[in-house]
Formats: sequence, C-alpha cells, structure tokens
Amino acid sequence: MNVMGIIFANDSAMAELSIKRTIGSIPFGGRYRQIDFHLSNMVAAGIRHVGIISRQNYQSLINHIGSGEEWGLELEEGGMEFLTPFAMSSYHNYRGKLETLYSSLGFLNFGPDDEYVIMADAAILCNIDLKRVLASHIESGKDITVVTNAGIADGKKQLDLAIKLDENGEIADMAVDYCAPAGYLASMDIFVISKTLFRKRIEECIARNLFHMDRDLVLGSWQAGTLSVNVYQFPGLTMFNDSVEEYFRNSLALLDERVRHDLFYYNHPVYTRVRDRVPTYYGENANVDNCIVADGGMLEGSATNCVLFRQVTIKEGAKLENCVIMNDTVVGENCELKYVILDKDVVVRPGAKLSGTPTNPLIIKRGEIV
Repeated sequence: MNVMGIIFANDSAMAELSIKRTIGSIPFGGRYRQIDFHLSNMVAAGIRHVGIISRQNYQSLINHIGSGEEWGLELEEGGMEFLTPFAMSSYHNYRGKLETLYSSLGFLNFGPDDEYVIMADAAILCNIDLKRVLASHIESGKDITVVTNAGIADGKKQLDLAIKLDENGEIADMAVDYCAPAGYLASMDIFVISKTLFRKRIEECIARNLFHMDRDLVLGSWQAGTLSVNVYQFPGLTMFNDSVEEYFRNSLALLDERVRHDLFYYNHPVYTRVRDRVPTYYGENANVDNCIVADGGMLEGSATNCVLFRQVTIKEGAKLENCVIMNDTVVGENCELKYVILDKDVVVRPGAKLSGTPTNPLIIKRGEIV
C-alpha cells in the first residue's frame, strides 16, 4: 500500500524555545529533535514520500535533517520535501492547517501511486506503529481515522480535539479546543485519509473560507454527517509538548528507564542526525546522579536529575538540580541552578544563581550570557 506522510513542524508555539526555531527542531532527550519521532515512525512504516510543512524559522530544521540520510530518506522531489507556505509573505496571517495544505497541493498531486495520506504534528511525541493505524483505517471503511490516547484528558489541559465513545465504541461526542474531563480521548493529531478524498475536502473547505483541520474538516463534517470518523486508540506512551511546562516535565520524565524505553523503543528505534563527538569527560570532583548525559561534555561540577545535551560544560563547584541544559552551553564555577532550561550556546557566569519552579522553569534564551 503506497502512503505519503505529512509532518507539521511548527503549528504551535513554545515561548522562548520556539522564537528562532520550529517546534519540530526543538532539542529533546539529550540528542534528539522533536521531529525525529514522527520521521522515524513514518520510515518504520515504509513511508518514503514525506513532506515537512514549516511556515517560518525553519533553517535550524533544515540543518538538522540535512540530506535525510539518517532516516533513509532522500531530500528531493518524490522523497522528502520541505514545504514552506507563505515563506516569502510578510503580511499573510496563518489561519490553519488546511490553508497550508492548500498552498502545498503540488506535493499532494505528486506521486500518483500514493493512495493514503498520514499526517502528524511534531509537538506530540510517540513511538507508534503506523502500519497498524493504516490497517485499522482500511478495515473500518470510514473516511478518516483519528489516532487518540486515553488518560490525557483531565479537565485542565485544553485539547485540540477531544472524542468520547459510547458503549459500542462509536463516537458519542466530539469537541475542539476543549478542556475535556476524564473519559474523553485526546487526539494525537495523527490522521489517516485517502489522498483523493483529502484533496477534494481541502479544496471544498478553502472555497468556503474554512481553514482548521480539527474544527472545520473533522468536527464540522462529522456533525453535518458528511464525514465518517474511525477512532484508533494508541495504547503506548504519548508526550504532549504543547507548553514549556509540559516540555520540562516530559524531559525530566525521561530519567525513568521505563519511559525512555516506551518512547524510544516501543515499536522501533528513533533515529536522529549523527554527530560524532569524543566521550564526555568527568572531572575528579564531578558528581553526576540520575542524569541523561550526551557525548562531548566536560563535567567537573555536580548535576542531579538533569538532561545534559552534547558538549555541555559544567565547571568545578557548580551545582545543578532538575535542569535541562542544551548543546554547547557553559556553566561557570560555583553556580547554582534549579529548575532551569538553558538553550543552546548559553554562558552562565561564575557564581550565578538561577532558579525556577517545576511548573514554571526559568528559561535562558539561546546564545545569552547571564
């Protein structure tokens, strides 16, 4: 079965972390970027025709993906393509995923052998078998499949799309941008639809000034009785990185070996760009406890419950607790950091004291000196 994939790389925002980069290129887990998870999901399912939609700030994403070699994809027409709607526009306001897809119809029209489209959003991380999702979609005979996860809805988190099933497993209720109570399923922003039907629905929605995937295409068409919806319930771990708080909490959750296994090996390995570095150096007085440590670092101070990316330097006497420290950052002597996110290339001067909270971590933007 021929399938094309589409990944939305920056359909949300995450404060200072996404000012100069897409959501898809935000570093995660010491060595990875968020887009790595859906690229790996698609490649593991045999999908070789992948479009990455990014409206702005995509240079970091392009640098990370490179030629696509690490995922077995070729960066060319018919393989992997960067789709950049409105890249040259200085006045166009973004109005929804359907509008970006309409601007990228050339990609959907290419590859005449592709029968289905699988879409995913880089803000939601999972290790999912998309072959099973596609099989469920075909078996259901319905127009579109929405992949969901139980246990996310809690009455506090606003969900892009929330679905409640009846006792027969059919949809009883559907809502968008809703703080759904427990018992609802949360959409993982993964959809499966036939390419022919999808292209037709995009054109129809745009012609009627409708631009939103969840509200207009899925909910609106379901309420009107013009679109049948299949619900696939994914039983594995799902991480919603829709906010800085969630990103920080999910980053530190990786310190649990079971969480790491479920995210990185549940169905298949997760691939990322290879950057060979020397092993991390541990100084005589270094004290590193319960941390994820990437290569190329120089650790002479202490770190507890931290995620340390590549080439991080922690000078002697520095103490870090519950921190996320990204690539090429230097923490000076005798610093104290708690609940802090340091973006790439940050320099913390000797003796500095920085502190946030578990629900409001302090973020130091990329390249800053504090």
